[in-house]
Amino acid sequence: MSDRARLLALLTERSYQKREVTLASGKKSDFFIDCKQTVLTGEGHALVGAMMLEALKELPGEPVAAVAGVELGGCPLASAVALLAFQKARTLDAVYVRKEAKDHGSQRLFEGNARLASGARLVILEDVVTTGGSTLKCAEKLRAAGYDVAGVIAMVDRQEGGREAIEAAGLPLVTLFTRADFPR
Repeated sequence: MSDRARLLALLTERSYQKREVTLASGKKSDFFIDCKQTVLTGEGHALVGAMMLEALKELPGEPVAAVAGVELGGCPLASAVALLAFQKARTLDAVYVRKEAKDHGSQRLFEGNARLASGARLVILEDVVTTGGSTLKCAEKLRAAGYDVAGVIAMVDRQEGGREAIEAAGLPLVTLFTRADFPR
């Protein structure tokens, strides 16, 4: 079984639910997919890391210095990709992007970016894209901090306008799976 087929099987078994749910966007949906239930297993972590590392090749431009995970679902994705890159003798840092800066301690908006130069190229990693809102907010934060956002890689595109919004903002989007890959 290919890595893609195995990851889809895990997502379908562990993460996909056919039920009515209200999404972060406020929209209603007839299915829910919680990718963390798959990604936070050892096998899921390894598979998604390998597939997203490979997907970086589909984005245009120079190599990137880091992958940025949107809190919370994107954080384990960034860690998985950085780990797999290291195992293949490639330097690729993971950066976690908070929804809001901490109000205590370091008061950081980002974690893991201390070694990155101003203007460094990053790719945003997302678990699920619906409207693209959280992805675009993340891109704004990274750009405001002086980074170059090279594009977005997502595990699942719900096919509810997110791709169009992200691409309209000038960011290429690569997805591992779409709504069409899951049961109806």
